[in-house]
This record gives sequence, C-alpha cells and structure tokens, in this order.
Amino acid sequence: MTPVHDNNLSLAATQFSPGVEGNWQTGRLVMIGESYPENTYEFFAQIVRWTENFLSHADRSLELELQLSYLNTSSIRAMIDIFDLLQEAADDGKSVNVSWLYDSRNPRASELGEEFKEDYSFPFEIRAFGA
Repeated sequence: MTPVHDNNLSLAATQFSPGVEGNWQTGRLVMIGESYPENTYEFFAQIVRWTENFLSHADRSLELELQLSYLNTSSIRAMIDIFDLLQEAADDGKSVNVSWLYDSRNPRASELGEEFKEDYSFPFEIRAFGA
C-alpha cells in the first residue's frame, strides 16, 4: 500500500528504486536515486496515480524534480508515462515544470535528460551538480 498522508506520497529509496516524495501542498514531486525495481509497473503505478490525482484535483502547478543516476528500460517507459501526463496537463493550460539534475561526472544521465526534453514542450530544465 502506498504511504499517503494528507495526499502526500512517500516512498523510501532502496538499492533498486529511487526515493520519492510527493508534496500535495507545495506541488512538488521529487525522485532521487537509481531505478531498476523488480516490478517496475507496481513501483511506478503509485507515482503515476499520485501525479494523475494531483493534476486532476490540485489548483496549483506541479514541479517534478528528478535526480536519477540510472534508469533501466522499464523505468524509462514509466517516466515517459509520467511525462505524457505532464504534457497533457500543460496542453490543458496547467503549469508544470521538470528539473532534471544530474551528476556532472555522469554524462549519460545528461544525455538521457536531453532525450526526454526534446519530446515535450513544457518547461524542462537540465542542470549539473557535483565536481
């Protein structure tokens, strides 16, 4: 069962899945870590459901912050599902924004962010951190 308190989402990071924090009041959804869970659909279904609910019922913008150092193919597909939801919301006039943060020592993470960004028209920022 998804730990939800006052419409917030909180999933602890594991060796195989990112930590996820969805804050209904601030309109922020943050994912940090690596993503290659055993059951990708089950893991991401919770995040997709929270995102759908927020976009349908909240009257404020949604900020998605991603700091994902690795995603397997199934996780990439799930992220596309989330980005598609954001695009639909943006097309309907809702304010959405993605911040893709990557370690400057991991150029593949930057490239993946760029690949995602080129498929969507909502604001999508890509920033490096680290030395």
